Amino acid sequence: MKELLLGLRLLLGSGRGNRVRFVLMTVGGSLGVCCLAIVMAIPGILAAQDGRIVGRQSVSPTVQSNGVIADGYPLTLDRTDPYGSTPLTRVFTARGTRSVEPPPGLPSFPRVGEVFVSPQLHELRQHNPALAQLVPGEEVGLIGAEGLARPDELVAYVGMSRAELSGGSPVERFGERYGPPPTLDPTTLGILRFALSAVVLLPLAVFLSVCARLSAADRARRLAALRLLGLSKKGTQRVNAAETVAAAGLGAILGLGEYWAVNQLASRVGLPGFTWYPADGALTFQTLVVCLVGCPTLAWYVGRASAGKAAANPLAVRRGAVEKPPSKWVFLPLIAGLGVITGYCVAGATGHAPTSTTVSSLLMPLAIILAGVGLALSLPSLSRFLAQRMARSTRSLSLGLAMRRNEAEPGGAIRVATGLVLLVFAASLAQGVVIELNGVAKSVLAVQTYEISYGELSGSQRRAVEAVPGLRAHVVTLRSDSADGGAAPSPEAVVATCGQLRKAVPWVKGCVDGRPMRLWDATQPEENAEAGGSAVFRLKVGQHSRDLKLTVPQQTIRYSDHEGIHVLPSGAILVPPAALPPNARLESATLTLVSGPSEKTVRTVLDGIGGIAPMAGVTTPGLIVDSFQRVTIVRTLLAVGMILGLIIGVAAYLVAATDRAVERRPQVTALALLGARARTLRAVQVVQVVLPLAVGLVLAVVVGKMAESSYLVTGGGAVFWDGGGVPLLLACALGVLVVAAVGALPLVGRRIDPELIRRD
Repeated sequence: MKELLLGLRLLLGSGRGNRVRFVLMTVGGSLGVCCLAIVMAIPGILAAQDGRIVGRQSVSPTVQSNGVIADGYPLTLDRTDPYGSTPLTRVFTARGTRSVEPPPGLPSFPRVGEVFVSPQLHELRQHNPALAQLVPGEEVGLIGAEGLARPDELVAYVGMSRAELSGGSPVERFGERYGPPPTLDPTTLGILRFALSAVVLLPLAVFLSVCARLSAADRARRLAALRLLGLSKKGTQRVNAAETVAAAGLGAILGLGEYWAVNQLASRVGLPGFTWYPADGALTFQTLVVCLVGCPTLAWYVGRASAGKAAANPLAVRRGAVEKPPSKWVFLPLIAGLGVITGYCVAGATGHAPTSTTVSSLLMPLAIILAGVGLALSLPSLSRFLAQRMARSTRSLSLGLAMRRNEAEPGGAIRVATGLVLLVFAASLAQGVVIELNGVAKSVLAVQTYEISYGELSGSQRRAVEAVPGLRAHVVTLRSDSADGGAAPSPEAVVATCGQLRKAVPWVKGCVDGRPMRLWDATQPEENAEAGGSAVFRLKVGQHSRDLKLTVPQQTIRYSDHEGIHVLPSGAILVPPAALPPNARLESATLTLVSGPSEKTVRTVLDGIGGIAPMAGVTTPGLIVDSFQRVTIVRTLLAVGMILGLIIGVAAYLVAATDRAVERRPQVTALALLGARARTLRAVQVVQVVLPLAVGLVLAVVVGKMAESSYLVTGGGAVFWDGGGVPLLLACALGVLVVAAVGALPLVGRRIDPELIRRD
């Protein structure tokens, strides 16, 4: 306890410089804790949003013993359609005679002709009247926050009559135990955590170590003096740890306050593609323990370790003995990480990319973390090696002085540059994560198709849907109910004219109007299907059902379908519309609509379909709205991580550069008194920082691209090599060099203060 009190007394009574250092350590620690709290809050925000989605899922009543569900319960029918790249959820409801709690966020079930909408949908309805077709009814209120996953979610509850909603499901309560899949599945969430760890936590570790080593030389001399005055080795370490813990504890409290302010502001403003309620980002018990207990505990051990040299050999510290060269073992993490990364890159280049296995999911993150840590640990040794070689061969005074200083103190300049080096390394990895997720959601289709069950549309609705603006073509596909003889599956039937076929697919050959023919994709080998077989299709004419029996024709139409998506089933029978009985309704049929793939066209078509048949289920093959939303959220969170990493890297640079400027003033003053010109001294300071930083950035770009490629190889995607990201990384590295060069210039001032070297 005496050593701890002594450390606090030295903290308050060691002069203005020591107090400034303490303030810098506290502010730096608070910034680090704030960034750490942001990273830890993201899974909690997503879990809270998914919990509200589960809470509004309907639960049907238990089936009675006679197999009939009790009457009187309200009915619901859910429809989720893409509104551009955003899901639009419409819940059609019909009141019942039984009393059931309304969905979360609603005061009651909407009556017939009434609609409750989310705040974002309310604004869209005002600016886009076409949405009134998708969400019919008079708006009578807004859905509360407890019924929405996010403030910008598009949700509507539409009141209908029980006759109109005869196909709905009865509801006993809301709050299904097993709801829909989470916003980010465990795999994607694991990828996001890993990326944020690399982008934020690696630079954060460097930043906190920089803050803990502020005025390291002066503190070491002071601790060595205490050791020579009779303080024990452990006591010396405790004195230093007391200062570090005090700064870390106060910084943790300030950092949590900063996080609270950031959460309140950001949740109200929102991020592109990702919003949340302030309560979702509230500090959890786990975050409080990690920040308030874990950070000071880590600072205790760091403080004890940083005082180890002064406690073990105080005379060497007081006399300024030459530092020992860095150990060769510091290259081990980098070599181990590069070994695994290179192995995966070679496997991808030779066409033996491993599938997603448990080994890869554990080995790949470990290799990338080892490579990042190895970069930080190996830079001092590389800087010393380079300085030795250049100092022996150069004849330039400025370059010689700079290299000799880096040789004597290899960690000084690298301490300034490590945060920026790791930031460039993490930026390349973040590119790989975005590329992998883009491969899941990116639409590369030439057309967009929409499939609607034929039975859900009346005759007038079908004709109106086929005339929706933006559509290129429409065809009707029938499934056969039975076949004559054999176990071979019956062919399907396509009801369309030759003109409709030519609009639906890129190329058609041999089509003759008014004649049944067989369709066959030219890219597939034609099977030896015997002509003359039959297929039966169920039709409904008026109130009666009848069978349509078709004979498999001998004539064949060759066509080429769109790449990646099939509009026409190969082997189907083309049936001219005139061959069907008048007023025939097709049972077990699907109406397939074809349009362009642009987002504007897709939105126009979906709005048109929703306005004509709002309760019809629309399937959009190739268009995965949830994937679009997932990629948008991950992109936003990665952008937040990159911004945090940039802030941390720049802050680490500014803090380390300021601390180095203070430590280097006696040496710069001594050189100035010996006659060195200010221009020479400025060149020395720039070269001292820029040269080792350039080496580190080259390594960061090379290792980062290799890590990105190995990550893509193990991700199972089609893209392994990202050449497009290299110019951006090189531009970032060049910008970092310019910033570091400019930051090194203020080390040399115009006024010489001999008092700085009086004691020496």
